[in-house]
Amino acid sequence: MDRDQAKARIGKLKKLINHHRYLYHVLDRQEISPEALDSLKKELFDLEQQFPEFVSPDSPTQRVGGEPLEKFNKIRHSKPMISLNDAFSREDMESWEKRTAKLLDPGEKARVDFFCEPKLDGLAIELVYQNGILQTGSTRGDGLIGEDITQNLKTIEAIPLQLRDPDDVLDGLREKGLNAVAEKFLQTKRIDIIVRGEVVITRKDFDKINLEQEKKGMPSYANPRNLAAGSLRQLDSRIAAARRLDANVYGIVSAIGQKTHQEEHEILHILGFKTNNKYSRFCEKMEEVFACHDYWQKNRQKIPYEIDGIVARINSNEIFEKLGTAGKAPRGAIAYKFPLKQASTVVENIQVQVGRTGTMTPVAILKPVEAGGVMISRATLHNEDEIKRLGLKIGDTVIVGRAGDVIPQIVKVLPELRSGKERKFEMPKKCPSCGAGLIKPKGEAVWRCPNPECFCRKERYLSYFVSKNAFDMAGLGPKVLEQLLDRGLISDPADLFFLKEGDLEPLERFAEKKANKIIEAIQAKKEITLPKFIFSLGIRNVGEQTSVDLAEAFGSVEKLQSAGIDDLQKIKDVGPVAAKFIREFFQNKKNLKFLDKLKEAGIKINSFKKRNSGQELSGLAFVFTGEMLSLSRSKAKDAARERGGSVSESVSKNTDFVVAGKNPGESKMAKAKKLGTRVIAEEDFLKMIK
Repeated sequence: MDRDQAKARIGKLKKLINHHRYLYHVLDRQEISPEALDSLKKELFDLEQQFPEFVSPDSPTQRVGGEPLEKFNKIRHSKPMISLNDAFSREDMESWEKRTAKLLDPGEKARVDFFCEPKLDGLAIELVYQNGILQTGSTRGDGLIGEDITQNLKTIEAIPLQLRDPDDVLDGLREKGLNAVAEKFLQTKRIDIIVRGEVVITRKDFDKINLEQEKKGMPSYANPRNLAAGSLRQLDSRIAAARRLDANVYGIVSAIGQKTHQEEHEILHILGFKTNNKYSRFCEKMEEVFACHDYWQKNRQKIPYEIDGIVARINSNEIFEKLGTAGKAPRGAIAYKFPLKQASTVVENIQVQVGRTGTMTPVAILKPVEAGGVMISRATLHNEDEIKRLGLKIGDTVIVGRAGDVIPQIVKVLPELRSGKERKFEMPKKCPSCGAGLIKPKGEAVWRCPNPECFCRKERYLSYFVSKNAFDMAGLGPKVLEQLLDRGLISDPADLFFLKEGDLEPLERFAEKKANKIIEAIQAKKEITLPKFIFSLGIRNVGEQTSVDLAEAFGSVEKLQSAGIDDLQKIKDVGPVAAKFIREFFQNKKNLKFLDKLKEAGIKINSFKKRNSGQELSGLAFVFTGEMLSLSRSKAKDAARERGGSVSESVSKNTDFVVAGKNPGESKMAKAKKLGTRVIAEEDFLKMIK
């Protein structure tokens, strides 16, 4: 290929790749596979390596920069990037409407309507395009001056390096009746524009990144916004490129003939930006704003990003500009937040909990406070590094919230409110249960108790052993197990099967009838499936699904016991770390004695049939949600697996059926609806398994 041919080919490849980027990120459509798109990008890269004189800043190959920057330069914004005031109730919104009305004449009041869009919880950015090509991208900074993070923003596929072809833009503007904007572009014959938006991370990608962190033994990230912000402030753009960042653009700074904020969204979409148009709504009256807010409060899981409310803006740009600003916030827009899921309280103490594998988990004991309708008195601190990251001391005033609406966590420490009486937390050097010296294995973020005879470790493991996903022994709660350990009646789970009624009767609150029931419940569980048995062993990094995969691959405990590291790593999702833990478990003499003891107790492990195409549910993936009435969820999962199906805890594009019982989870049902996944009732599932 000669120089002219290469130039022409490079131009066509760039145009085609940008076209498919627009389809995927803006229109949610896909005409070619990701592999095919990667192939086109590879061809472009190879040609640019061969003919470097044709490499341009808008080339898709230039998304990841080369050498890390030494520092970020400063960029002055053409107009201040201002923040919004917050509203938390209908009364707040009605007050805002009345305040703005006082500043308008009767004719303007009559023209007031609203445009509402999700309030994304991300990092605000400004993008500058000259002649349709991205020149700079910057953070909000202090509102007047931000940091130049162009190199990092280029790594985000949702941000176009070059806007769509001018002819396509003109056609799109005319179709929407945006003739004034089209005329403006025709006059200048170039697209110069400044836009603003938000960099975010989807909940799905955030969970993936944290899973990768856990596998590496590194601390999890606190929330998507912090991860997005931290990624964009990396001097090495390759780090930002690896973080799966996304972006939505929602505003135009340049005066290009737009009359309303709704028109701005339409223009941005036509230019090739990813917007939240499908989640936004024009509202003629305030009652419609309330309806929009209520809808997204109930259905926020339908949006792939974290949102904490909606932004309500007076739609007319003329009226919006006339209202001006009050302090650092525009009068014509407001953030209508969802009910608070966070609250401030005081950390009264920090205690350390001992897990079944010896993991030491610091837990903050809080002055009880209500957040999101739930009273919170404890919050996990994960590990010592998390305490250092937060800068937390005992006695500190903190902001607490519920991660994913459920798990209490400390979001932020307020050192400004310290009195001087706060105390620094020191991780204990010895286990609070057994007194053994704690260890911190190389490459791990947690301290561990190394003593296998530790009372707390035994108690936690016993609870794990009798749980629904393992031996499923009803009636054996923590208090019962604690008494059995404390009285020396058991030293490991196998001892449960040797207990007699007379052993239990002397225990506190135990009558003969109750003792008989518990013994019967234990003896009834001597038969167990191989996956549940593997799960019950409590091997580190071996969860419910991995237990199924191991059972399917090896078929018996004996074959799993003799498997080597290489054999184990051939199993799906079993990496070097998990393989090492499995191998170590079966090489430990004490564990082998425990297995022999279970055999002596008469435990029968049902053989596990390998899935094959002849089974009625072979190749089908299920997710169960809600309360099953005819059989427990655990048994329903077993039934699906025994017939060749697979089971997951979350709905994805690979899910074939969501089996919905009584009171199904809202997020799972919403995800199924979005993906078009078939939802069936418990009765339908029972018919499938005959």
